Amino acid sequence: MTDMKTPLAKVRGLGSAKDGTHHWWLQRVTAIANIPLVIFMVISFVGNVGKSHAEWVAWLKQPFASVLVILFIANFVYHMRLGLQVLVEDYVHDHGTKIASMLVLTFTCVLIAALSIFSVLRIAFGG
Repeated sequence: MTDMKTPLAKVRGLGSAKDGTHHWWLQRVTAIANIPLVIFMVISFVGNVGKSHAEWVAWLKQPFASVLVILFIANFVYHMRLGLQVLVEDYVHDHGTKIASMLVLTFTCVLIAALSIFSVLRIAFGG
């Protein structure tokens, strides 16, 4: 069987959906972005161990801390969604179930991110 792809198409890595390696790159970029964000979160949490609720709130009200926590939430949830999408695409074979699973997955991730970011903003702005 002969391969009908042009050499340029082979190099680009374009599949039948014309998506190519975009999803793979997004997973890697979000994973790399998670490295400093997770380090910040771990250092922050270890540094705040044993502090009172008021001290935790005061820490989260700092603009630098609240912005990094929001970036962590957004990036982490997006990375999580990308990974779970691959699982659904690989292991759910029924088309209708796959679509339903992807919808539930997407709405759940958006809900998690929205509620988490709302909570940080509420604390940061004194609500």
